[in-house]
Amino acid sequence: MVSQHPMAANRPVDVHPARRAALDAGTVASATLAEALVVDFAALLGTLPGIEARGVAAMRAAADEGVVARMKRGGAILADAGLAPIDHPSDTVRGWAAFAAMADASLTLDRCLAAIRPFADDAHFGVREWAWMAIRPALAAELPAALARLMPFAESPRENLRRFASEATRPRGVWCAHIPGLRRDPSPALPLLDALRADPARYVQLSVGNWINDAGKDNAAWVNALAGRWGRTDPNTARILARGLRNLR
Repeated sequence: MVSQHPMAANRPVDVHPARRAALDAGTVASATLAEALVVDFAALLGTLPGIEARGVAAMRAAADEGVVARMKRGGAILADAGLAPIDHPSDTVRGWAAFAAMADASLTLDRCLAAIRPFADDAHFGVREWAWMAIRPALAAELPAALARLMPFAESPRENLRRFASEATRPRGVWCAHIPGLRRDPSPALPLLDALRADPARYVQLSVGNWINDAGKDNAAWVNALAGRWGRTDPNTARILARGLRNLR
């Protein structure tokens, strides 16, 4: 997580003008979701060298689109310009770079995962969210292979990467398209879930719990069987299951 800036706001309306100007200039990263949502994407895009005026105009014309659509648009504009500013101070720009890294449809799944890895392990919470959203369509398109390729992520000593493996494959997810195959049958993801069943990191536990909660909306019996097999002896597993079973009776 990023540290909270003393001027940071938890509501878009409360973002200080000076803070907003810095966000739009790309000199600082957002400290809260509220800050990330008030960034003027067109203004920020215009600060990047190599971006043509037509790209800024296209972003300005898309101001009424949802934030995910505009993030994808930013990624496409960066990809067209051949830019990949992975070390930019702005988390929004790094999020665009994550989408830009996935813009080449000819990339193999292995290359996609290699390209997205630094964004999945970024220091900023927002960039990590954009990372899994950017690669999720590629994962869903090759689901069996993707679940296998994600096992090294699930077994990584880096909690951000373990959380990425869970969040990127949630059957329903948030701000993203569902994965129909895992909604119908979550069992192909069992090896990945088993690898995370007793994860000590709260960040990962929340994601795995949400994964199980997603699955329970379509496959309650499967989720209950999983909980029975895992048991609650381990306190980390117990916390994951408490979250995962919260909507089941």
